[in-house]
Amino acid sequence: MNLNDLNQRAGKYKDRKRVGRGHAAGGGKTAGRGMNGAKSRSGWKRKRGFEGGQTPLFQRLPKRGFSNVRFQVCYDIINVGDLNQLPADVTSVNLEFLAENGLIKKRHSRLKVLGGGELGRKMVVEANRFSKTAREQIEKLGGEANTV
Repeated sequence: MNLNDLNQRAGKYKDRKRVGRGHAAGGGKTAGRGMNGAKSRSGWKRKRGFEGGQTPLFQRLPKRGFSNVRFQVCYDIINVGDLNQLPADVTSVNLEFLAENGLIKKRHSRLKVLGGGELGRKMVVEANRFSKTAREQIEKLGGEANTV
C-alpha cells in the first residue's frame, strides 16, 4: 500500500444517524427526543413568543399610550429616473398607469415621486406628493408636476 493509493475522502463524510429504527440501531425508543412532553410528540411546533407556559413578555408589558400605526399615511414611491423605462410615446403618467405597466405595485392609494436618477424627456406627472428635486427635474424639461 502506498500513499497515492489512499482515498482522501475516506472518513470525511459520516453517515447521518438514523433515529427511531430500534435499539440495535443506537437511536431507538425515544429517538433522542427525551421522555414525555410536547417536544417528544410529532407535529409539535413552538408558537412565536411561547415561553414554556410562563406568561409571555408581550402580555406582561403594559399597553399604554398612542400608536400612530392606524392613522399613518403610506405612499407608493417611484424615482423620476424610473420613468425613463416607459415607452417613448407616453407623455402623461399617474398612479394607475404606473401600476398597469408594472413600475410600481399598487399597495397604497397614494403616489410620491422622488428625485432619484435623471428624467430624459418632457412628461406630465400626476401624484399626491413630489420631492423638491423631483418637481425641479420635471419642470426643468418643460413637463408638469400636478398634485392630485
